[in-house]
Amino acid sequence: MNIVLLDADTIGQDLNLSSFDKLGSVTIYGFSTEDEMRERIIDADIIIVNKMTVNADTLSKASHLKLVCVTATGTNNLDKEYLAQKNIAWRNVAGYSTECVTQHTFALLFYLLEKLPYYDDYVKSEAYVNNTTFTHFANVFHEMNGMTWGIIGLGAIGQRVAQIASMFGCHVIYYSTTGKNNHPDYERVSFETLLSQSDIISVHAPLTEQTQGLMNREAFERMKKSAVFLNLGRGPIVVEQDLADALNLGEIAAAGLDVLCTEPMAENNPLKSIKDSSRLIITPHIAWAGVETRRRLMDIVWHQIEEFISSPNIQSKPL
Repeated sequence: MNIVLLDADTIGQDLNLSSFDKLGSVTIYGFSTEDEMRERIIDADIIIVNKMTVNADTLSKASHLKLVCVTATGTNNLDKEYLAQKNIAWRNVAGYSTECVTQHTFALLFYLLEKLPYYDDYVKSEAYVNNTTFTHFANVFHEMNGMTWGIIGLGAIGQRVAQIASMFGCHVIYYSTTGKNNHPDYERVSFETLLSQSDIISVHAPLTEQTQGLMNREAFERMKKSAVFLNLGRGPIVVEQDLADALNLGEIAAAGLDVLCTEPMAENNPLKSIKDSSRLIITPHIAWAGVETRRRLMDIVWHQIEEFISSPNIQSKPL
């Protein structure tokens, strides 16, 4: 089997991928353009991609291709109809990052909720040196206990966030973007109710027709002025200009984002001009990227390929 990994840099250069050599002849590229991709997969039986686009154009020269493995949960980059026409199988990886994304959700929240940028700057400015009192009350923050936490997207990650939020004493409510999700442990509410009642709103939903642009100007206007907004789902769920306006106008208190509409960040992103870290923190799509998480991801991909190669249907076909 000829296995080609096309954008290995997207999973980090610190991972040992030598185990894949047991599965076949492996070629690893840190990054590939679409033109390079066409040439690099001519003899590939299996390709491994993260963000590369996989469609009729990019696969035009791939006459041997049997399997596409995506090192992510989202598969928006795959033309699944074309793959089905060509009898090319595909695999993605779900559930590998639940703990890490949940952890990052709370990291963003605590950074904003407890006004950590302010207090860090206060101490580092040496204003605390020889202060008359042992504490400093200038920037008030509040306990999570008793707050309402609204979740958009109550999948595996959303449920884990809900579980931990409940342990902190939050009342958890959620909005089902499909209208089909019912969970006995948490209160399902309308989108309007979630916006108006929540002290914290976190997004853990996939990008779909129902979620694209969901968090727009009207949504931010319905939120509490004291609310903290977190997006750990997909960037295009948020209208970024509307979020920037909401922060600048004080319509919400703060926002923490790990995803953007264009990644890496576009030069004209309206959020780029907001330098106040007490109101906005953006991390570069790292919520999933704990080293244990990435190792788990590639272990799953390895086993997917091993299972595919070992299947009777593959063994009975000439390679």
